[in-house]
Amino acid sequence: MSLDDVRRVADAVLYEGYILYPYRASAQKNRSRWQFGVLMPPAYAAADPSETTTARAECVFTRDGEPSVDVVVRFLQVQRRTCPGPGAPDTWDEAVEREVSVTVAGAALFGDGTPTPFGIPGGEEHEATADGDVIRVRRALRGVVTVRATELPGPWQAARLTVGVTNQTAAGLGAPDSPVPDSPVQDSPVPDSPVPDSPVPDSAVLDSAVLGSRAQALPAALVAAHMIITISGGAFVSMTDPPEWAAPAVSECDNAGCWPVLAGPPGERNVLLASPIILPDHPEVARESPGELYDGTEIDEILTLRTLALTDEEKAAARATDPRAAALIDRVESLDGAALQRLHGTMRGWQGSPPAEAREDGGTGEVPWWDPEADQSVSPSTDSVLVAGQRLARGNLVTLRPGARRADAQDMFLVGRTALVEAVLLDVDDQPYLAVTLTDDPAADLHAAHGRFLYFSPDEVEPA
Repeated sequence: MSLDDVRRVADAVLYEGYILYPYRASAQKNRSRWQFGVLMPPAYAAADPSETTTARAECVFTRDGEPSVDVVVRFLQVQRRTCPGPGAPDTWDEAVEREVSVTVAGAALFGDGTPTPFGIPGGEEHEATADGDVIRVRRALRGVVTVRATELPGPWQAARLTVGVTNQTAAGLGAPDSPVPDSPVQDSPVPDSPVPDSPVPDSAVLDSAVLGSRAQALPAALVAAHMIITISGGAFVSMTDPPEWAAPAVSECDNAGCWPVLAGPPGERNVLLASPIILPDHPEVARESPGELYDGTEIDEILTLRTLALTDEEKAAARATDPRAAALIDRVESLDGAALQRLHGTMRGWQGSPPAEAREDGGTGEVPWWDPEADQSVSPSTDSVLVAGQRLARGNLVTLRPGARRADAQDMFLVGRTALVEAVLLDVDDQPYLAVTLTDDPAADLHAAHGRFLYFSPDEVEPA
């Protein structure tokens, strides 16, 4: 099975939040970066309990023989750039993609766990420009990947898989020319170096950069760490929607810093993506998306149009900030009308209108069962409910007393407010609710016209 589609989703995770609109370093939102999947060096995490050194993925799989597990750990290595050019920030963090591959099979998979240490070399590069030298520095990193499977009781031939990745970067390994241990890092040969027995070094000997600010410690971190886990001789169980027999085992899995979901085409169960961003099973990147915008919380069309609306000076500042920002600006400016139209929306799986004989109403034009008009036993505009001995229906005034069980923090602003009952509704369990609008809301008529009501149970209102 090709992992290209899985990697496309993983790349979106890898660079989520890398640089945000308006894509220039001077923007406040780009002054606090690297928020997802950051594995800090041990000494910094010990000094700041909000940080961690380890990500752990646990899941359940079934097997039909001797399973083999392949793990690809992917993360960004921070590359700190200093440059004297006009419009560019004095210091800016770029990133280099790194991968560590580990395979564990047969008897080695079951037991106390198979640790595989890895090392990432540092480096320093100089680029001569008309404005002076641009210097890029990467700190050497080291860590360990651990893979372990544990048999589960029962007739299903199931086991729990635990995969962990830990940052073990310590004092002295931050320098660009520091040695690192033998490593399974792809395309990154590194010299031999012994691996210490303890993953947590003595903080007293760490350099001040590691114990300093977060910005100083980030070059020693594994950023946006996530895992692509593939199994042969077995199949993974969905952690989001497990079969009934697997639900107890799934509930006992302990995931930290990531959440594993089934990846690849729907129906496939031999690939997991363990991501620091919670995703559904079989996640996809929309085919209509022409490229990364680094902000999955925004709508591509809106963000693309806003980027096109940047002034020439703002676009120049973005291009000077980061090569990825420059490529994004160029890509957005090159989009034609057809590409922009695709961003506006699409329809998936639509096969046209069914023939009359295939429609739920049999082609008779009768109201289908799921339409409220089909149930003549309810009438939201005339039904009523008894509250404090008084019958309340549409047109009555009530005082709002939101209950303590409600989870919406904005309810505190509604306590004691007067509202107009617009309808009395029943949920699927036949529990009554009052649909109301606020009497002091200037937009109450507009909300009522569009059916945008606030909903309260009878014990959350009082007759006004």
